Amino acid sequence: MQTLFIVVGVSIGVGVIIFMSATLAGQQTNIIKRVLSSQPHITLLPPQEVARPLRAPPIAEAAIVQKPFQRVRSIDQWQKIAAEVGRMRSVTAVSPMASGPVLAVRGDATRAVTLLGMDPVAYYRIIALPEKLIKGRANLTADDIVIGMELASDLGVTVGDKLRVTVASGQAATLNIIGIVDLGNKGVNQRNTYAALHTAQALLGLTGGVSSIDLTVDDIYAAENVAQAISAATGVEADSWIRTNAQFYTAINAQIIANTVLRICVALAIAFGIAAVLIVSVVQKSKEIGILRAMGTSQGQVMRVFLLQGAVLGLAGSLFGSVLGAAAIHAWQTLVKNPDGTPLFPLVMDPHLFAYSAILAMLTGLAAAVAPAVRAARLDPVVAIRG
Repeated sequence: MQTLFIVVGVSIGVGVIIFMSATLAGQQTNIIKRVLSSQPHITLLPPQEVARPLRAPPIAEAAIVQKPFQRVRSIDQWQKIAAEVGRMRSVTAVSPMASGPVLAVRGDATRAVTLLGMDPVAYYRIIALPEKLIKGRANLTADDIVIGMELASDLGVTVGDKLRVTVASGQAATLNIIGIVDLGNKGVNQRNTYAALHTAQALLGLTGGVSSIDLTVDDIYAAENVAQAISAATGVEADSWIRTNAQFYTAINAQIIANTVLRICVALAIAFGIAAVLIVSVVQKSKEIGILRAMGTSQGQVMRVFLLQGAVLGLAGSLFGSVLGAAAIHAWQTLVKNPDGTPLFPLVMDPHLFAYSAILAMLTGLAAAVAPAVRAARLDPVVAIRG
């Protein structure tokens, strides 16, 4: 009965650890996918413009120097920087971008939007724009533009219509709407428009230049470290998604810490449960242990008996707990759904998670058995037999 209860307790603990880990991983993957689906991991920008007083000190120190307006400027020697960054082992994709504010005009309706000019082949490796199309196509040419669904609704346009794009300098172009996308964010859908790189360069006065370089990295959580390394090596400003979404990243870290603490508490509960059962077993079997010791059983052999028992309890509990965790994950995916019937967020049954949980439970059982095993091995045979 003691063994049954402790195996059930370990199974519940392992099942909770597996389900919580799968839930956290699925939730993080879903949220990060939504956040990073419409933005690069790192964006390289030209250095900020600063005003330099012409007067020499100490007169310059008394002067009021206002920060100048930040114009749309090109990154100096951007081809060299893009090639240098592209050779970095942690960088997986590089895309030059010419972007700036423009007015989208359709009849009497106007909207202030951002024109993003890019090379489709390079950019679609960073943002999978064709996968987000709800209408039309995304193979941009010089006279084409792709817009967000909210902007299309505001302006009353659809695929095949023409849209006039005007910049502050007076430069304008009439472009064909070839695609409408849903980027999963209403603000982005109202703001972003996409055109070919040379089209945006001509409109924004960046002939041959780019206003930013977008990057993706293999480890999204190392994006800030990579950005700092790039900034130190090239001198350009490098903004990672971690910096631009600081509150979101802090929330993810807090969630990870809370989940880790909870898993540690569950593991400790399992350890104390196994230790309690084995200590009771030592007390109940003290006479048998004394007889074995009197017959020549060594202290090491007695210790190994209890250590093996603890490991077996942990392993048996982990096997049943894996089944329980898998059942909980299946129940979540079956019962918890969005209003449209799709899963709230997908939970993946990672085989590594089950293997790690089994190893953790077995090691926990082994560690929990150390104290009872030492106590059993130190029993004096005469005292133990006499009771």
